[in-house]
Amino acid sequence: MRIFCWHLPEFRRFDYNTASLLSRSCNLGQAMQSPSLAELVPILQTAIGPALLISGVGLLLLTMTNRLGRVVDRARLLVDQLEETPVALRPRKLAQLPILWQRARQIRLAIVFALVSALLAAGLVVVLFLSALLRIEDSWLISMLFVLCMATLIVSLITFLQEINQSLNALKVELEEGHRKIR
Repeated sequence: MRIFCWHLPEFRRFDYNTASLLSRSCNLGQAMQSPSLAELVPILQTAIGPALLISGVGLLLLTMTNRLGRVVDRARLLVDQLEETPVALRPRKLAQLPILWQRARQIRLAIVFALVSALLAAGLVVVLFLSALLRIEDSWLISMLFVLCMATLIVSLITFLQEINQSLNALKVELEEGHRKIR
């Protein structure tokens, strides 16, 4: 087993067996025992949960960025078509642009909250691993990181749902206008 002794200005590593570990310590500092493989496995298992959360948020971000790309492409297409559109139909196309701008802003906000959630989850993995490795009990920090991670993910999902509802409402208006024209 390895014992690390912290000296100023140097750091020394000594190899001791388990029996001498209990009876010896470094002269100028406190001994710190590095964890064994059997102790590292539960640490890694604890850190896996937030790491899986990062993967899930990554897939959510992929969906959101694809949706943002479609909104931006639609807005650019409408702007390009404005010159060719007859004057009578221009107000209808112009009315869609503020809706698309608002949708893009909502998606961007959802993306920001999802990114913050992923960063907090990554921070949580690091803090979990380091606190277990260094045997530091800081449950308050771990709890706060987890709660903030979940809260930002919830806000992201709610914002994304609002954008989806806005998109469906805009589609409903367009379909109703198209249905009136057919009659």
